[in-house]
This record gives sequence, structure tokens and C-alpha cells, in this order.
Amino acid sequence: MCEILDSAIKYGLAFVNKGKPASYIPELSKVDPHLLGISILQSDGSILSSGDYDKKFTMQSISKTVALMLALMDRGQDYVFDKVGMEPTGDAFNSIIKLETIQPSRPLNPMINAGAIAIDSMIAGNDINHKFNRLISFFRKICHNNSLWYNEKVYLSEKATGFRNRALANFIKGSGVLEGEVEEVLALYFMQCSIEIDCRDIAMLGAVLAMDGISPITGESLIPKNISRIVKAFMVTCGMYDASGEFSIKVGIPAKSGVGGGIMAAVPGKMGIGVFGPALDEKGNSIGGIKVLEFLSRELDLSIF
Repeated sequence: MCEILDSAIKYGLAFVNKGKPASYIPELSKVDPHLLGISILQSDGSILSSGDYDKKFTMQSISKTVALMLALMDRGQDYVFDKVGMEPTGDAFNSIIKLETIQPSRPLNPMINAGAIAIDSMIAGNDINHKFNRLISFFRKICHNNSLWYNEKVYLSEKATGFRNRALANFIKGSGVLEGEVEEVLALYFMQCSIEIDCRDIAMLGAVLAMDGISPITGESLIPKNISRIVKAFMVTCGMYDASGEFSIKVGIPAKSGVGGGIMAAVPGKMGIGVFGPALDEKGNSIGGIKVLEFLSRELDLSIF
């Protein structure tokens, strides 16, 4: 398996020059685009890694999976999905067009920015600090890492340049979807996206999802099985932005990407995978990370289809 991971990294590195780090968030544009790493956490709790697996990066949209779990645990499915839909959009993750053209006017799913911002407004708490502390505690529990925290420079960079997200938040506030004050919800969202992790952390998250909410390290149930399955379904249909269909055909694993360069994947019953490669394609997905996962899916026959 170690040789396979090394070969996957070597294969993926041949493609990183075709992408570049996210430039619309200034702090993300500073990352070395040639980094590429992977960690796999197997169902027996063993972990294998290769490449730049210990480099820190921010979760960005990968964090949407954990926020969704917490909101579902806080509010229940009926409440959450009355405000946010369950369908893929076929549009970019930060697009506003569907909000203007569909009725009722609500985000189509929790994996696009408008849906994720709405989800954050449903997390229970007295104020932003209470909500974020609940969210980061949940992250830490799932990842078995009590040192997780957000990167303040990335947070401030996102907050200063998040004009499109402010437009989305104000739009869904006007249509009655977003709860609370727009700027407080956005601050929570930017902090969530700025949580700093490495490949091992998201491999752990993927492994817990792969095992229907059970930690492969402790055997403890961390996420209700039905919620774990809902999240994996969204990962298949919406997890790779508007490239989710192609990814399902070429890789066939539930996965969620982020513009920080991470991809978290869950192979049901087998393993969690964490990949990091900051060079992105035009859809906002790690170009090297996708190639690594394509290689592994072929070599290990991982497709769920």
C-alpha cells in the first residue's frame, strides 16, 4: 500500500503545473502550488501517508460537511431541508443565479456557499463565540485532534474579500432562509472555512463517515448513522462542485473538496482519505488531488458504483 501511495503522488505531481492556488482569497494565493500529499486511515485504525501529508492548510468547503452534521443534530432533517434543498445545481459554488430564478427562493443544497451559510445560521448557540466553540469542539472530536483551531490570517483575508458571500447571505436573509444577523453568520462561516488541518485530520473525518459515524480509533459513535449517510449522499452528488458528475464516473468515491486544496473522501466500510494539493483546476478542485484519487480508485478498485 505504501508503494501504491507513493506512485499515486508521483502520478498526481505530473499535473499540478496545470493549476494554480485560489487567488480571490489573498492568503491562499501564497501557498506553494507544487505541494501534494495524502493520508489514508483504514477501518482497523491504521494510517498510511505519502508526500506533503503533514503540511497545514485550511478546510474551506470541506468544513461544510461537519457544519451540516451539527445543524442536523441540532434542528433535525425536516427543519434543515425546509430551508436548504437536496439537489445539485450545475453552477459554480458561489453562484447566485439559481436563488433568483427558482421558487421557492432557497439554496439548492448545503455544499454550495449559499446553502452552507444558511446551514451555519441554524447551528445552536447564544452568540457567534458559543456557536464556533460548539463547531470546533465537534471537529476536534471527529478528528481526534484537540489542537484544531482557525488560521486568523486566512480568516481576516476571507472576511475582507468575501463580497460575493455577503451578497449571497443578504439575498437569503431577504428570502427568509438565513436566521440571525448577516455579519455574525458570515463571521462564523469564514472562521469555519479557516480551520487549519492536515491530510491526517481529514482522513480521520473521511474514515468516520466511511464507518457510518463510528470512530475507527475508539469504536465510539460520533455521528448518527442516518446523518452520516445523508452527508455521503451530498458528497457524491454535490461534493466536487459542478464537477461532481465527472468525478463520480472517474473516481466513484464520496468526496468533498475545498479551495484550500484539500479533498476529503470516504470509501464506505473501508477507509477515509485526505489529500492536499493547492493547485486548483477551473472548478476550484485540487488538480493533483483528483489525479491521485483517480489513480487509487483504479489500483484499489474503490468506486462504489
